[in-house]
Amino acid sequence: MKAFFLKFTSRLDDNIRTVVRGQTNVGQDGRQALEEAQIAIQQLFGKIKDIKDKAEKSEQMVKEITRDIKQLDHAKRHLTTSITTLNHLHMLAGGVDSLEAMTRKRQYGEVANLLQGVVNVLEHFHKYMGIPQIRQLSERVKAAQSELGTQILADFEEAFPAQGSKRAGGPSNVLKDACLVANVLDPRIKQEIIKKFIRQHLSEYLVLFQENQDVAWLDKIDRRYAWIKRQLLDYEEKYGRMFPEEWCMTERIAVEFCHITKAELAKVMRTRAKEIEVKLLLFAIQRTTNFEGLLAKRFTGCTLTDTPGQKRPESPLEPTNPFLEDDAGEDVGTDKDGGLAKPKKPKAPDNPFHGMISKCFEPHLYVYIESQDKNLGELIDRFVADFRAQGPPKAGTEEGGAVLPSCADLFVYYKKCMVQCSQLSTGEPMIALTTIFQKFLREYAWKILSGNLPKSSSNSGVLTITSLLKEKEGYEASKFTVDELCLICSILSTAEYCLATTQQLEEKLKEKVDKVLTERINLTGEMDTFSTVISNSIQLLVQDLDAACDPALSAMSKMPWQSVEHVGDQSPYVTSIIMHIKQNVPIIRDNLASTRKYFTQFCIKFTNSFIPKFINHLFRCKPISMVGAEQLLLDTHSLKTVLLDLPSIGSQVLRKAPASYTKIVVKGMTRAEMILKVVMAPHEPPVVFVDNYIKLLADGNPETFQKVLDMKGLKRSEQSSMLELFRQRLPTPPSGNDGGPSLSFSAPTPEQESSRIRKLEKLIKKRL
Repeated sequence: MKAFFLKFTSRLDDNIRTVVRGQTNVGQDGRQALEEAQIAIQQLFGKIKDIKDKAEKSEQMVKEITRDIKQLDHAKRHLTTSITTLNHLHMLAGGVDSLEAMTRKRQYGEVANLLQGVVNVLEHFHKYMGIPQIRQLSERVKAAQSELGTQILADFEEAFPAQGSKRAGGPSNVLKDACLVANVLDPRIKQEIIKKFIRQHLSEYLVLFQENQDVAWLDKIDRRYAWIKRQLLDYEEKYGRMFPEEWCMTERIAVEFCHITKAELAKVMRTRAKEIEVKLLLFAIQRTTNFEGLLAKRFTGCTLTDTPGQKRPESPLEPTNPFLEDDAGEDVGTDKDGGLAKPKKPKAPDNPFHGMISKCFEPHLYVYIESQDKNLGELIDRFVADFRAQGPPKAGTEEGGAVLPSCADLFVYYKKCMVQCSQLSTGEPMIALTTIFQKFLREYAWKILSGNLPKSSSNSGVLTITSLLKEKEGYEASKFTVDELCLICSILSTAEYCLATTQQLEEKLKEKVDKVLTERINLTGEMDTFSTVISNSIQLLVQDLDAACDPALSAMSKMPWQSVEHVGDQSPYVTSIIMHIKQNVPIIRDNLASTRKYFTQFCIKFTNSFIPKFINHLFRCKPISMVGAEQLLLDTHSLKTVLLDLPSIGSQVLRKAPASYTKIVVKGMTRAEMILKVVMAPHEPPVVFVDNYIKLLADGNPETFQKVLDMKGLKRSEQSSMLELFRQRLPTPPSGNDGGPSLSFSAPTPEQESSRIRKLEKLIKKRL
């Protein structure tokens, strides 16, 4: 074995030596290959250099060959430029001579074409102005242009004299060609021609409609617009082809007429301001806006370069907005009924001529605002008189509980006023009108709505046990009649409608008024007023039903609960309360069918008022025997059942009460049940009684505990020890608490703490 190992080791050493020697030979071969590569690279660089030298020599040979050709090309280019310049110079010289000759002969047709060519050729010599001959030709061209301008103006002055209505020349082909020449001349020549022609064309208007003329007053404003229509037709017939189409002379005449008319109307209205009446003002504005609309249909407004475009509204109004109609197309004086649910019409494009004349009426719009103030005052007075004459809505009719018709009439009138005023002005007059709207919204709220709410009375009838027992099914203890309840519901529905519509009115006013004035439109105060009317109406309904239950609760507190010997059906006072609820609530619910959320508010407010009052009357029932407490517990459960069904009581459609309402009823009536359960519990041993009270009622107020002891009929000596023990057994308030008399505890679950209540429920079911 040892020999084998030595032999294996010797063979391994020989293999290692062979491998090492092979690696040494590889390194030598690599160095040799690197040297051969470097030699090959040097040879390649040498060949590249030779090729580059040969290429440079070839390029030099090509340059020598093409040198003569380049010289010939430059010579040809210079020769061509010289020939072209000489041709232009010849054309310019001949053109200037012809231009001067044609100018003297008034050959404007040829001059129009030649002048433009001469001006174009002269531009090629702009860099040669240092040459005297070129400068001289340029000065001759300028002189010819000046002479042409003076000559053309003189021709137009002769054809259309500025003074008088006589026209010596009239339209001609010479003047038509002269207009073509004026297009090439200084733009001031063209403007002067237009200005003089329009002034002469409107000179008759200034004479016919002077301030002292009878036709200058607003009642004959139609004659102004009829006159300009005739003049425009006359111009189209006689001079339509004389002026170039791009001059837009018809539109320019109309625009200048608008400027003159605006100034003249403003002047005459300042002089006769006391004579301006509302109907006259609206008549003049309507005719003026109609004329401005006619101009928008006929012309594009391309000459109104200084008139900024009007922005379109950024977003449409909500579909529920009562002011959905597009008001842009309505006449100012039209008494058009605006429905509250009509589909929106496509809006007409902006009128570039709007306000060009009608802006002059804006300083006198106070007459319109004062008139609307007076009209709205009369409208409110008529609403009051109609309400008194017709009386409140009757129960069982279509008007019962519905929105008052006067409300819709008021907002329809508001819409008409807003449309009129927005067409007259979108500035300060709209703010003044908004102030008027605010004033009469408040007056409507107080005179029509709050002013007609029935007056509640604090005097409630007193029922004895005997009267309750003898009470018939149709007995009415509440103050308000069915018609009065219907009226309250109608006023509540109307106030809700006014609240929503006033918000929409505010949005529409902000859309109509100038953007910089939107912040000054705020109807929040008026919306708060209608919210107050809604709150007062709900409170009246709650007080009425609450007052109807007061006699029954008073009778409950006066019953001899200590002498009750057995538990029977629900007590007469419970029957009385349920009867009043079943009489009043269905009436209120039916009349508030369109405003379910406010009926829910009524139910919640009544429950929040009735349950604390019921608990307070429970505390007045003293002393109470065990059987009396059981009877009260049965009565409490009956009331709880009725209150849970209050939103749908007497309704054929059973609808689940809102969770928020159910939570209030369960919490409040469970407290009443727990109070009675504590009263039913034995007071011995005192520690168990106190702990049971704290656990069931979760009330750390000693006064409440004192009331429970009074209900049990304990003597004062027993109560003192009980109160002391109660204070000792109260849990320690957590850190940070003020340590007030009322603490928060975990209320017991019905499964844990209502065994006797369940027994009473079974008893009730058996007897029912």
